[in-house]
Amino acid sequence: MMSQRPPSKIHPKVSTLPRQRTEAAHYLDLYKLTVEKKRIQQELENLEQRRARLYSRLAEIDQEADRLNGLAGTIRIQDSQRFGVNSANPAATATPSSNVFVPERPSSTQGDFNTVLLEY
Repeated sequence: MMSQRPPSKIHPKVSTLPRQRTEAAHYLDLYKLTVEKKRIQQELENLEQRRARLYSRLAEIDQEADRLNGLAGTIRIQDSQRFGVNSANPAATATPSSNVFVPERPSSTQGDFNTVLLEY
């Protein structure tokens, strides 16, 4: 997974020129704080909506995985019944084996081979 940088502190906006301490300066600071508060609240609301969408998608994925798992189990049971495999042990149908079945050949053709050579 990609590494994420650690979250940093959100610093307030800095004005380059110092203002005189007047009533208007206080109202300007109050306005800046109000605008920043609204922006942060909107950002939190967007994050909550995204979180809700992600949880909803996770629930959909879980439901789909459960449905597919049930279908796979049903197919496995049907296959075991169709091919006469012991249904008491369903794990036996899923285990691979190393048995190799060689096709039977008539004994008269075992030594009868024709060789063709192609030269390029």
